[in-house]
Amino acid sequence: MALVINHNLMAMNASRNLSNSYDKLGVSTRRLSSGLRVGTAADDAAGLAIRELMRADISSINQGVRNANDAISMIQTADGALQVTDEKLIRLKELATQAATGTYTSDQRLIIDSEYQAMASEITRIASATNFNGIYLLNGNLSSTTHDGTGLNPVGKIKIHFGTGNHSAEDYYFINIGCATASALGIGMGADPTRPDGRSISTQDMAQKALDVINRAIVSKDKIRAQLGSTQNRLQNTVQNLQIQAENLQSAESRISDADVATEMTEFVREQILTQSAVAMLSQANSLPKMAMQLIQG
Repeated sequence: MALVINHNLMAMNASRNLSNSYDKLGVSTRRLSSGLRVGTAADDAAGLAIRELMRADISSINQGVRNANDAISMIQTADGALQVTDEKLIRLKELATQAATGTYTSDQRLIIDSEYQAMASEITRIASATNFNGIYLLNGNLSSTTHDGTGLNPVGKIKIHFGTGNHSAEDYYFINIGCATASALGIGMGADPTRPDGRSISTQDMAQKALDVINRAIVSKDKIRAQLGSTQNRLQNTVQNLQIQAENLQSAESRISDADVATEMTEFVREQILTQSAVAMLSQANSLPKMAMQLIQG
């Protein structure tokens, strides 16, 4: 290579190598400081796209877990109210059995019937007042077999969404909760007038007929509780499956996105040494034109 003044090719070569090594050193520094192998699209465009889709799914699944847990809490609220209703129905049967015997007068049966009506009213109050986050559970609003979510307030059976998509077989299902008011159970003065059995126990005959109605009411209430229990078990299984799915997706996303610290540290040290070497060689190359000046001056 000729000794020239206008162009210092050695310095240019050393500068280019320094720039390349310094850029790679910056990438290694960014990866080590952020913990991410893919920080920009330039690192891995396809990997970045896959990672972002995975991150969206992971966030959606985690929200689905919270949705399912909220549904479990809602079911537990309804079941707790029905447990209190169960106690009221037992008391109603006890009162009907008491009024059905012939050792009480008509006035005494009217007194027994007044408590009977009070218990029936309390069952209706419990059903009408039981709500979860403003959603009334036992008043019949959720007993419909259809669902309409087009309005601001959805109507019909309640929809529990937990998946990442909008597929009815994979991402959500519906919960029906039967009506548990006294009238729906056929008990008290609010019951259907065309079916008078169970409306009152003010006479011995009515008290005897009320026993069958109360038995059917207990069975109806138990069916609602059984459905709630099976749905709760299903939701708990759903939560477990979603948690496993989120964990596996997180692991897959980590393999794409996260930096291998050992590998990156090795690369960092390599580029650091190359950068230091390039700086030293650039300094030496910049001093070479002085040799030409010595010849001119000599």
